[in-house]
Amino acid sequence: MLNSTSHMGFIRKKRNSATVIILGLLILLILLISISAGSTTIPLSEVVSSLFGLNEGGSSLIVLQFRLPRTLAALLVGAALALAGGLLQGVIRNPLAAPDMLGVTGGASVAVVAFMTLSAGAYSIHWVPLIAVVGAFIAGLINYVLAWRKGVSPLRLVLIGVGLSTALGALTTFLLISGPSHLASQILNWTTGSVYGTGWKHILALMPWLTLFIPMSFLFSRSLNAQSMGDEIATGLGIRVQRDRLLIMLCSIALAGAAVGIAGTLSFIGLIAPHMARRLVGSAHGVMLPVSAMVGAILLMLADLAGRMLFQPLDIPAGVFTAAIGAPFFLYLLYKRL
Repeated sequence: MLNSTSHMGFIRKKRNSATVIILGLLILLILLISISAGSTTIPLSEVVSSLFGLNEGGSSLIVLQFRLPRTLAALLVGAALALAGGLLQGVIRNPLAAPDMLGVTGGASVAVVAFMTLSAGAYSIHWVPLIAVVGAFIAGLINYVLAWRKGVSPLRLVLIGVGLSTALGALTTFLLISGPSHLASQILNWTTGSVYGTGWKHILALMPWLTLFIPMSFLFSRSLNAQSMGDEIATGLGIRVQRDRLLIMLCSIALAGAAVGIAGTLSFIGLIAPHMARRLVGSAHGVMLPVSAMVGAILLMLADLAGRMLFQPLDIPAGVFTAAIGAPFFLYLLYKRL
């Protein structure tokens, strides 16, 4: 029996390793296609040579200064939102949990739009992720307080989060209408969720948050696995449940807030990606969280690519596609839970 269990574990590890490799290759392929495709199609050979500094033609400028940072922004933001969703679903133990479902992204959006309007557009992009994280944290705190009733019910957190998201969306619209008219188009495009116009300065503003909180998130894999068996068992295994729960929530809020600060309110990636990851590699957080991040990166890269290519010459925000896919998925999950 022991040999059979060990054999099954070995097969599962091989399958999971193969899944990670395939997802990594898929990310690389989508990245190259995304850089190549556009109003001006650049051959893949020129894309690769530009990336390695071997092409000094006009296409190199398009690749390195416009399409590469935009594609990397989609990759990093998608990964951050998916990881934030995976952490929330693990710590709350509810498949409906996601940053946008709990009002976290709505709080980040209100904070950033208020920052943009009050500064009349004269702001540094490096401040935006910090402002977004503060707004996300305040929204998360409000949700937690409102959901408290002799403890916090995970379902109540989600339902209050949906109401809070609606209220914050109305506040964002009010700020948009009352703000400077010359900023309206920029803010509206941002609130829809888009990596359009992102450059290297956006990547540099996002990287400190990801560099700190992504490794920190992975360190809590064992704690999340233990918490999934119940607080008493987790405590018996030596896990400091309340401390870890707070730190995991902070990691999730920081990742979601920083991502929203760069790309706006992209809906449902944090909900869909962890579910897809669990289908691929199981529920053990040590492998599920990295796979979740990879799936989130793929989803947003594909949504951005679709927005650029399907309705040319229009550039449709990626958030339109993520919402179109995510809303029915959320209703399906809600139907199964209730």
